[in-house]
Amino acid sequence: MTIDFFDIIKAVILGMVEGLTEFAPVSSTGHMIIVDDMWLQSQDILGKYAANTFKVVIQLGSILAVVIIFRNRFIEMLGLGKRKEAAGSQTRLKLSQVIVGLIPAGVLGVLFEDYIDEHLFSLETVLIGLVVGAIFMIFADYFGAKNPQIQTVDQITYKKAFAVGLIQCFSLWPGFSRSGSTISGGVLLGMSHRAAADFTFIMAVPIMAGASFISLLKNWEYFTLDAFPFLAAGFITAFVFALISMRFFLKLINRIKLVPFAIYRIVLALLIYVLYF
Repeated sequence: MTIDFFDIIKAVILGMVEGLTEFAPVSSTGHMIIVDDMWLQSQDILGKYAANTFKVVIQLGSILAVVIIFRNRFIEMLGLGKRKEAAGSQTRLKLSQVIVGLIPAGVLGVLFEDYIDEHLFSLETVLIGLVVGAIFMIFADYFGAKNPQIQTVDQITYKKAFAVGLIQCFSLWPGFSRSGSTISGGVLLGMSHRAAADFTFIMAVPIMAGASFISLLKNWEYFTLDAFPFLAAGFITAFVFALISMRFFLKLINRIKLVPFAIYRIVLALLIYVLYF
């Protein structure tokens, strides 16, 4: 396997796509599959299974961006910093509440990871996920509370956290979107869009890191020193663009809500369908 300059450019493009879309409710996995299958063909560079793992590896760049932005929150939840009382709340968000939210999708993800990798990573399944996920987002904006009682993540109960975790299971279907499912679910459960988004991003760190670790263990043999520049380029690019896009998204989500993203998803799905099917 030989990695040349144009392969590095492909890795940078995939990193940009990952970073820009990971935390917007448009499905980063769906965009990665669309871009890679239609143009870049990373599996021709790394091999099929290592290419799928590469897509998980660059998610680590996005995870690092979340850790940077929510670093004080994570330090506090891990018991490494002084806890503060949240305004209008008796407690702060606990690590145990995050874990409760992770259980449903985490269990299903481990059980069906091989099946998902083998059968659901295709343009056809992504288009289905984009459209169905968009409909769910529109439903959430229309039927969600107009004056949500949960304004911050510190008001989320264990019951609400678990319910969001159940809804997150939809995101195991490529194209549905992890953030799209959990933000929509949070809104339907009485959260503000910002509270649901914050909880989504915080939950993303352990579940994405866990998925990355498992994938790396299973496919370690496919990674060589020759592949390192390709992986490093994607990782760094994803981190930079995720940091920028997430800060922008969190400032806007309470104002623009989910419908604009849903419309984008439907238009994208229709465009891809017309061009390639």
